[in-house]
Amino acid sequence: MPIDLGPGVRAAFTTTATGNLSLLLGDDPVAVVRRRQDLDAWLGAPATYVRQVHGADVHRCDTSAGPAGGAPDGLVAADAIVGAGDAALAVLVADCVPVLLADPVHRVVAAVHAGRAGVVAGVVPAAVAAMVEAGAHAPSVRAVVGPAICGDCYEVPAGLRDEVEALVPGTAARTSWGTPSLDLPGAVARQLRVLGIASTRLAACTLTDDRWFSHRAAGGAAGAGTARPAGRFAAVVRLTPGVSPLPTGTPGLA
Repeated sequence: MPIDLGPGVRAAFTTTATGNLSLLLGDDPVAVVRRRQDLDAWLGAPATYVRQVHGADVHRCDTSAGPAGGAPDGLVAADAIVGAGDAALAVLVADCVPVLLADPVHRVVAAVHAGRAGVVAGVVPAAVAAMVEAGAHAPSVRAVVGPAICGDCYEVPAGLRDEVEALVPGTAARTSWGTPSLDLPGAVARQLRVLGIASTRLAACTLTDDRWFSHRAAGGAAGAGTARPAGRFAAVVRLTPGVSPLPTGTPGLA
């Protein structure tokens, strides 16, 4: 599903129709690599992935060089990627919140994987800070909060709900069947708003909408109906080559 993050930016959330893009779920690796190559062809460059660890570390990647070194599997441990060059950036999700950000004026983009631990750790604010460090201006940044499990469906124990609420106020919610839950997409949208980032939110819950992979739905969780195949979809973004950033201080720009 392509999304609009401004001129000179190519971005999308893949769907189940694209197929699983994770190499860690027992899927045929040849098939997964082929799907990733098809996605690379759409982006116009090989996407760089990270080893997601549910933290707040940000990886800076400005060239399309594929996997970055730093770990035995060839991937940097991080949950957000920021780029200011021609890099294609990708994160994988299946219930956690994918966030794509772009400053089309100053030519900086980011892809973020924000699970419960990442939201608490502040991975989204960390990504925005890294974008600003790379040359972005917050008033110029646009963001889309992608498909994720919603507050009506993300059931958690009451103690965990209260613990997260104390750290990220406004996150506590209730499921549609009346049990404690967390609204992570709402929390991410609030974090962006506090930072002065304009964002839109796709009204799609991964647990109940079979256009998206869902970790909980793959196990037949409450509210999901029949179990879906396990998989991960991607949030991807890339700056289109050939467009130069305007210099800082250009009249009329933030």
